[in-house]
Amino acid sequence: MLQAQSLSRTFGTLTAVDDVSFHVRPGRMTGFVGANGAGKTTTMRMLMGVLAPSSGSVTWNGSPVGAEDRRDFGYMPEERGLYPRMKLAEQLSYFARLHGFSRKDALSRADELLGFFGLEERRDDLLDNLSLGNQQRVQIAAALIHRPTALVLDEPFSGLDPLAVDAMVDLLQREAADVPVLFSSHQLELVERLCDDLVILSGGRVVAAGSVDELRSESEERYRVVLNGQDAAWLRDLRGVRVDDVDGSTALLTLDGLEAADLTRTVVERGPVLEVARVRQPLSEIFREVTR
Repeated sequence: MLQAQSLSRTFGTLTAVDDVSFHVRPGRMTGFVGANGAGKTTTMRMLMGVLAPSSGSVTWNGSPVGAEDRRDFGYMPEERGLYPRMKLAEQLSYFARLHGFSRKDALSRADELLGFFGLEERRDDLLDNLSLGNQQRVQIAAALIHRPTALVLDEPFSGLDPLAVDAMVDLLQREAADVPVLFSSHQLELVERLCDDLVILSGGRVVAAGSVDELRSESEERYRVVLNGQDAAWLRDLRGVRVDDVDGSTALLTLDGLEAADLTRTVVERGPVLEVARVRQPLSEIFREVTR
């Protein structure tokens, strides 16, 4: 397990990261989200040892993380860090050999990853000659080339079309099924689809962390009520609820003191009802609630 413990980082008088703690569990994908400037990239750089923390620590399986541990991690920085005038297979195999692969095994591993992304016929092309989307594919391949023990990915899906995103997800699920994976993204719908756990930063601090289901359970309870042919506007006068929207016989409301069972009983007593159901709150709303 990869764990951040009370990490802080200052730049002069600016506190970019302030007492940040969270853990990334093996076999689970953890989304790392926050507005621009929230401190995500700075935190990831501290996890990887690119930046030293002003205070706090990083542990790996309960012990302070060292250089040897980090050598086995896979890291994808937000800014592409590959050699633009180097051939794809040559470049990927070079990174594999830095991790102890033989030349033969390194080339085989490079071809395997390029083939997964449909880039096997471009193995001798220069990185600079690829589209930005294909460069992103090669960047993730570089992070995976040595079969890492943990993955830290900063905006790995940026600039990818939906098909490329699906291919990237398939690769991560195959290659990193048993390792901790932390990735940042501004695409909340994508984070919601992929993530088991979530860490939300705001102003350099963790404002929410846990499994997606746990965060949903802590948020406000919203319900959709659908009446059978009746106008639902009367629900606005019901004590203990806040009606967010009414459209004919359908109302969307938030419980504000009233229990769900009491809501159902009250609605049924008024007449025929087609539905009283809790609304699955999208991640975008959870994000707004904890960062506002």
